[in-house]
Amino acid sequence: MIDLEIPKKFVPLVKQAAGLADEVFRPISRKYDLAEHEYPRELDLMSAVIDGLSDSGASQGAGARTTSGGGSTEPAGVGAGSHRSKPKETVNGSNLSSVLSIMQTCRGDVGLTLSLPRQGLGNAAIAAVANDEQKQRYGSKWAAMAITEPDTGSDSGAIRTTATKDGDEYVLNGEKIFVTSGERAELVVVWATLDRSLGKRAIKSFVVRRDNPGLKLVRLEHKLGIRASDTAAFSLDNCRVPADDLLGDPEIRTEGGFGGAMQTFDNTRPLVAAMAVGLTRASLDLTTDLLAEAGIRADPAAPAHTQPYAAARLLQMEADYEAAYLLTLRAAWMADNGKPNSMQASMAKAKAGRTCVDVALTCVQLCGATGYAETELLEKWARDSKILDIFEGTQQIQLLVVARRLLELSSSELR
Repeated sequence: MIDLEIPKKFVPLVKQAAGLADEVFRPISRKYDLAEHEYPRELDLMSAVIDGLSDSGASQGAGARTTSGGGSTEPAGVGAGSHRSKPKETVNGSNLSSVLSIMQTCRGDVGLTLSLPRQGLGNAAIAAVANDEQKQRYGSKWAAMAITEPDTGSDSGAIRTTATKDGDEYVLNGEKIFVTSGERAELVVVWATLDRSLGKRAIKSFVVRRDNPGLKLVRLEHKLGIRASDTAAFSLDNCRVPADDLLGDPEIRTEGGFGGAMQTFDNTRPLVAAMAVGLTRASLDLTTDLLAEAGIRADPAAPAHTQPYAAARLLQMEADYEAAYLLTLRAAWMADNGKPNSMQASMAKAKAGRTCVDVALTCVQLCGATGYAETELLEKWARDSKILDIFEGTQQIQLLVVARRLLELSSSELR
């Protein structure tokens, strides 16, 4: 069973992540919000610290150097016919450590967290579907992930970028937009189709080196929030990649072919949920302090209707925060323990994303002029919050995934 306490082996990691948020990210947060697209040089040192944690076995990221949450963690000898012979070991692994540390760093700044070298969403994609040789080969690289296209947003199965086999290479052609860390990363995990006529079944992901001449940077996007993180648009023009840079199984499967690529989201959605949980925590903490200075304090032991509106609203938001926090822990823990977590990952992402936006905007409202001004980070957090309800699958897509799982309907049956 999942333990709601932070595992002892992760306590030092969580403390270091909290220190990073408070001592490094917060002081430079406004600087890089204003200096959009400028690389935060302070993160180079942080990357070295994270590498040290990885070497010690307390890695933050669910990247290529870690073990994928998709495989079975069941001890030898414990199977369907022998489940009573030995209790199954509970694993607290890279997915849980990732969400716990990301919750802390995103109390400091979401954009800076996304800008940490070698901790990109593409790394989680590699961890989800790459074979052992590929994980070893890409383990020290920083990978971005390119899924969204100009005419293809939430429907990943409608991807138009093509991958055509040519000898021992694939030739990629198409466009990708909203690629987080696309300019800075060393690798880009590109989703493409081997055959458009086969729909989702032919979707595969390919690792493309950032210096590949066929991968051309079109522009960097100007955004509402997470401005410290670069967001790129690319064109792929006869972009040739070695055949062994196709992640996972190269065969088009009649059944479940898209599942391998979609397993990426089972790993990354809890990470995005963790980002939302961290930003929610930051907004609540600062608002609680600011209201306390004004003489308003929430009392969890008193009925909400007996307290000022601001205090009652804080209590309500704290409850929503706890729900998002626990859903996120469950999704990550299931991944670590080899349990199918697609529905739980979408539940966590949906709840955390919606809660984050609601809390951040409400905190701006409760703090009045102080919340709206740049003297505090509340207005920035309100801008940052919206993307956490959009990327890695919008709120609507998450609810659709959950509904399909609960009703046991396919994507063609419930659209």
